[in-house]
Amino acid sequence: MATVEKGTGVRTHEVTNQPTPLADYNVFEADAALVAAVEREGADWARDRISAVGQYAGSQHAVELGRLANENPPMLRTHDRYGHRTDEVEFHPAWHELLGAAVANELHSLPWREPQPGAHVARGAAFTCFGQAEAGVGCPISMTYSVIPALRHQPDLAAGWEPRFLSDAYDGRNVPASEKAGALAGMGMTEKQGGSDVRANTTVARPLNGGGPGGEYEVTGHKWFMSAPMCDAFLVLAQADGGISCFLFPRWLPDGTRNSFRLQRLKDKLGNRSNASSEIEFDGAWARMVGEEGAGVRTIIEMVNHTRLDCVLGGTTGMRVGIVQAIHHADHRSTFGATLVDHPLMRNVLADLAVESEAATLSAMRLARAYDEALAGDERAQSFKRISNAVLKYWITKRAPAHAGESLECLGGNGYVEESGMPRLYREAPLNSIWEGSGNVQCLDVLRAMVKSPDSLEAYFEEVAEGSGEPRIAAEAEALRSEFSDVETVEAGARRIVERMALLLQGSLLARYGDEAVADAFCASRLGGDWGRAFGTLPAGTDFGRIIDRARAAA
Repeated sequence: MATVEKGTGVRTHEVTNQPTPLADYNVFEADAALVAAVEREGADWARDRISAVGQYAGSQHAVELGRLANENPPMLRTHDRYGHRTDEVEFHPAWHELLGAAVANELHSLPWREPQPGAHVARGAAFTCFGQAEAGVGCPISMTYSVIPALRHQPDLAAGWEPRFLSDAYDGRNVPASEKAGALAGMGMTEKQGGSDVRANTTVARPLNGGGPGGEYEVTGHKWFMSAPMCDAFLVLAQADGGISCFLFPRWLPDGTRNSFRLQRLKDKLGNRSNASSEIEFDGAWARMVGEEGAGVRTIIEMVNHTRLDCVLGGTTGMRVGIVQAIHHADHRSTFGATLVDHPLMRNVLADLAVESEAATLSAMRLARAYDEALAGDERAQSFKRISNAVLKYWITKRAPAHAGESLECLGGNGYVEESGMPRLYREAPLNSIWEGSGNVQCLDVLRAMVKSPDSLEAYFEEVAEGSGEPRIAAEAEALRSEFSDVETVEAGARRIVERMALLLQGSLLARYGDEAVADAFCASRLGGDWGRAFGTLPAGTDFGRIIDRARAAA
């Protein structure tokens, strides 16, 4: 639309040199690295299903739902108009539609509903695609996906709840799970005084009718973070007579009455604002023990490990969103007499962001394959997963905020405006690094794995060695091994070591499976030392054009 200044005939508002919206495209089919990884890691049988998710996630409709869900965040309704306690969280219809689509596409259930080689890879790829429309619904989806292996520690409970959690029907009503066609699961571990140190929890569980595995308990205490509080049931930790134990806490009792809990408030979060996170108080709440008494951490860690995989996938998702938006803007914006994407310095920035994104994609999908192989009984895969889960969770989620900031800057002032979606991406980026154990927790977990499971370190180096045909991989692997002469004394330098482990693993995967130009740029910069301290500092001889073309959404 153009307007004319009265009496002059001069147009004062003709919109030019602005990109068109990036929408109505298939985010899966446009991602060459992800498509190749799905085939390579054993999930090609699910190609059509993943592609359908990619088509939905790239649609203007899904993008608009994501915007609406974030601009209309959830609200806590503690009481109804008559004064009855309800403890209900009210969501915008856009949230329900997105969550329903995620459930219908089995993002919470695929590996358990259809266990077969590549199922975790297929589900991980679809999860990555869906998150490009909106990341917030990933929380209840991830926790429901992750609750299954933990719940199976208590077969009698799993028999009753697993069919509900694996249903592809979403029902957002606040009614007993027995009245729904499907249910969702959440988790509550941290408390005000403990944070990641869950053994400092003060919430207590007292047995009813004898207690024990599968038995009934009365839980009294609080949780400082209870994400997705409208889920139908939650795994929580509490102190039983025998120590920290795991319990299944449902919103509703078997007789159809409300359980004894109170939602105290919703967290006012930096990002992930479409999703509700709450503080909760248990007042003699009814729950059932999952697993052995005193083995709560060992039981719930099954859930934690799967949600950590989703943190890796979430960081990867954010990087993909950032690079495609940055390239799209640069393709359609002209500055100083040339298209932005043709300026050499901008090409360096875009290529560097693309390299980081592809490295994340390859390593996230490789990690997902380890979950498939470990589930099938592969002990080497179990060892590799044990250490690489923490290595990649640390590094990919740590890189995501820097990647989002640089991607935003590629759009200039437009990127700083909410309408671009980039501020939302930027606020979302730190979440996956914090959720399920921050950076220090992951690094300590790596050190713990080295001491308690030495086979995990050997499995890691065996994987890396498969890329040792690249001289820079071989040299870095030899140098890194020397760092582990006494793993019990390296805590202060653990971040540096874990960073090197992540880069070496990503370099090995790229050398074997990545695009040649991407692999060379990664090894020259991240391993060869020809790199600065910000994105856009790749070596001058890098094939920028080939790397950008590979990452471009229109490819």
